[in-house]
Amino acid sequence: MKDMDYTLLCDFYELTMGNGYLLSGMADRISYFDVFFRSVPDGGGFAIAAGLEQVIDYIENLHFDEEDIDFLRSKGVFDEKFLDYLRHFRFTGDIYAVPEGTPIFPREPILTVRAPAIEAQFVETFILLSLNHQSLIATKANRIVRAADGRAVSEFGSRRAQGPDGAVQGARAAYIAGCIGSACTLSDRMYGVPANGTMAHSWVQMFDDEYTAFETYCKLYPHSATLLVDTYNVLSSGVPNAIRAFQNVLLPQGIQNCAIRIDSGDITYLSKKARKMLDAAGLTQCKIVASNSLDETIIRDILLQGACVDSFGVGERLITSKSDPVFGGVYKLAAVEDEKGNIIPKIKISENAAKITNPHFKKVYRLFERESGKAAADLICLHDEIVDDTKPLTIFDPDFTWKKKTLRDFVAKELMVPIFKNGEKVYDAPDVETIRAYCAEQIDTLWDEVKRFENPHNYYVDLSKKLWDIKHDLLEQNK
Repeated sequence: MKDMDYTLLCDFYELTMGNGYLLSGMADRISYFDVFFRSVPDGGGFAIAAGLEQVIDYIENLHFDEEDIDFLRSKGVFDEKFLDYLRHFRFTGDIYAVPEGTPIFPREPILTVRAPAIEAQFVETFILLSLNHQSLIATKANRIVRAADGRAVSEFGSRRAQGPDGAVQGARAAYIAGCIGSACTLSDRMYGVPANGTMAHSWVQMFDDEYTAFETYCKLYPHSATLLVDTYNVLSSGVPNAIRAFQNVLLPQGIQNCAIRIDSGDITYLSKKARKMLDAAGLTQCKIVASNSLDETIIRDILLQGACVDSFGVGERLITSKSDPVFGGVYKLAAVEDEKGNIIPKIKISENAAKITNPHFKKVYRLFERESGKAAADLICLHDEIVDDTKPLTIFDPDFTWKKKTLRDFVAKELMVPIFKNGEKVYDAPDVETIRAYCAEQIDTLWDEVKRFENPHNYYVDLSKKLWDIKHDLLEQNK
């Protein structure tokens, strides 16, 4: 894949606003923008943050070359002062974010930018597309992994992904969220996502007969032989020929680690029948892999029906999050600074209550029950507030303000960490294995009620009293 310069991967209005800020004398005005989302895909109880590593790479490499500037000049709308400004453009601000793999909830900041107005405005598009895409795929992948109930899930969706980045970074997000690997080889090379796979129907069709195809494959790959048994007929041809190949090639070598894959038909029925045939042939350790347009709903249903499946390959419905393909993260101004450095909160008001923003420079605490270690609620606070976890704290449900609970024995932990300070990276991004392990650990802190697929428990995300008062005052001022 050719390296891509993403500088102009932005909405055009980021540039026209930047031009306007410069000509209006507001180029250097320090501004605060929050990234947050309003609803969890598929009606789930939580989402998973992903895509931060790509944001970091983008920020570190962000610059305009002369070809970029010549192109923008050709549009005929930009002042030469602005084009000259772009020649020296670098990100000089601060970024705070929740680490990748963190369970996240609606309306809370997952990334905050503090930077001069032009810089803060310009980075909006790439930050959103990176966080939105990978958080979406990570969230969907984790639903599928949880539906598999301990059985391995591999991501098989590259050929149905929305472009090369959708395939490669989607595989990365899926791995973070619990998939064991991906069919995408480039994702292995770039990010260390283990590449895996079996065979295509074309392999079987290339040979004069199905048995010869299976026998040849077993000879070539005796320690990783997974045979695709549905090219012709699963039960009358595929499974019997696979059994013969395993018995003739693998068992004489003492190899019992083998598998078959079923990619069509009634997975539950076929897997039950195949299991009986394999066991009767003494191949009790042979695994059964299922694929073919699977998602969490289908996987859960076939397992409830007793399907004898040991692992799953999931493609298009994972890599595109087909059932709910938009994450919906937004990037909204929360505050600006005056000439003296005082933070002036800003709010966006709407007749749609869900679109009213939370003002000011903020941070987020996650409150864990001390005894169980489970996450009980999140609290959005002003940037300089400290939560005293030695005193009882009452939290309100933002969707049902009459609902509240009081936490008495809890530990408060800040979620967001510094990523950039004054344009310099201060965060060492962990490798994908570390992120994956962290993600699993953090999901374990959620109550099962929050992890339900249907009608999950509404996790509490509340505003501190100080922040609520500021928001209420701004609402009153703008009636």
